[in-house]
Amino acid sequence: MNNRLLQGCCLSAFVVGSFGCKTAPEEEKAEKPNIIYIMTDDHANRALSCYGGDLIETPNLDRLAEEGMRFNHSFVTNSISAPSRATLLTGQYSHKNGVIDNAKEFDGSQMTFPKLLRDAGYQTAMIGKWHLKSEPTGFDYWKVLPGQGSYYNPDFIEMGERMRDTGYVTDLITDEVINWIDQAKGKEKPFCVLYHHKAPHRAWWPGPDHLNTFDDKQFPEPETLFDDYEDRKAAEAALMEIDSNMYLSSDLKVKPEHVKQSGMYPDTDNPERFQAYQGSLDRMTEQQKEAWNEAYADRQQEFLEFDDRTGNDFVRWKYQQYMEDYLRCIAGVDDNVGRLLDYLEENDMKENTIIVYTSDQGFYLGEHGWFDKRFMYEESLRMPLLVRYPKEVEAGSVNEDIVLNLDFAPTFLDYAGVEKPEQMQGRSLRPVLKGETPPNWRESMYYHYYEYPAWHATKRHYGIRTDRYKLIHFYYDIDEWEFYDLEEDPNELNNEIDNPKYEETIKMLKKRMEDLREKFGDSEELSQKYIEQWIESGHTESQF
Repeated sequence: MNNRLLQGCCLSAFVVGSFGCKTAPEEEKAEKPNIIYIMTDDHANRALSCYGGDLIETPNLDRLAEEGMRFNHSFVTNSISAPSRATLLTGQYSHKNGVIDNAKEFDGSQMTFPKLLRDAGYQTAMIGKWHLKSEPTGFDYWKVLPGQGSYYNPDFIEMGERMRDTGYVTDLITDEVINWIDQAKGKEKPFCVLYHHKAPHRAWWPGPDHLNTFDDKQFPEPETLFDDYEDRKAAEAALMEIDSNMYLSSDLKVKPEHVKQSGMYPDTDNPERFQAYQGSLDRMTEQQKEAWNEAYADRQQEFLEFDDRTGNDFVRWKYQQYMEDYLRCIAGVDDNVGRLLDYLEENDMKENTIIVYTSDQGFYLGEHGWFDKRFMYEESLRMPLLVRYPKEVEAGSVNEDIVLNLDFAPTFLDYAGVEKPEQMQGRSLRPVLKGETPPNWRESMYYHYYEYPAWHATKRHYGIRTDRYKLIHFYYDIDEWEFYDLEEDPNELNNEIDNPKYEETIKMLKKRMEDLREKFGDSEELSQKYIEQWIESGHTESQF
């Protein structure tokens, strides 16, 4: 394994890399920073205490906010896993990099920022959740989870070789990252590692250290837990409700025999869900399984004793169990980020290392009665973003600019002294991180979601968001527009598309959105092309 870490090449000053990007002069790149990009899967802003959330304390993630910058308006351009990851790598919208949905395979031959960093003399690694179907390219070393990966005793693919490791996935990924950095730090070259967690992705199986965390906590319910979706047809059609779309066994950890005993089978679960639950248990060692069963014994009893499993009280019970498991997974992430931060400080690497913490998108924690993501509504559009780099970022700073996952690749290249390729559509955050937001910084952002008909039945849509307003167009088997004044209606409950008060604002937003679509190369023709491809590939609405 050690030999593989040294693969790649270091180009001298002014040499043009394989994608035509020049490196900086030798004297300018003498102190290139190390880069650690930490990404979780489905981490909602409300589940970080540094964002003012009341669900969980995240002291180690808060350290990054206290010692760096917290972004309050960080958004994803397509709120689903694979497209978000492809945008990270390429700095391009989904329709440009080819990964518009989770069904598409990432073309590893295209330009990515890790390839450009490696050409500029960086050691590069990708460790953790990959979820792009093709093998990673542009990395000296990679060790990734196949597909979604497993929480307990997960399989990994290391440089093409499949293996199984014993332990909890969040801990194991962190072990690998620290081990790789420990080998890389002795070299003369800087490093960049993508440190990608599976947690807290569904089905939220917490680790051994947090099986009883939050046992005595009652989580506050969101105001919109029982949303009626009035005047929002796409929201009403979606299948991501805690009430009716969350599985008792694989999601909420109720034993299959208890689901059957309750009389709720097969209406709530199915044999496939039972198999998923049992499959996760079967991966455990006897010691892990014993601890798990002991920790979840009270939940089994509570479920069996529930009098009415059809009303709002049962929804509230399900919400509490969901929050316990989701946040237990977050607690494990926070612990492991703390391990990494401690390692960097103990090895005098804090000052010259950029650390970015974010998620591939946001997530619904009961808002609108939902779990999952996909929609352009705030909870899944917005993602946490914390950046620490003591040399340039003021400790404890907070930024309100609109920034996108599109911007990460250009930012890393900027810090490495590498010219941004023309095809990258984002902008470097470096001046923003210095507290010097350029006067021509974006005043709005463009979003496009494609994966329908598919899981959760979230309609295809695109839209624009400014600092105050949001306009969304749902299309394909629906033609609906939604408009929200986020200042007056932060929960996005009142679709004001027909309100005369906003007529001029809506006209302005439609024009600005069309300008953005033209700027980024998106169009109705492209949308239709992707619909035809989706249907030709065998996806039909009847499947879902």
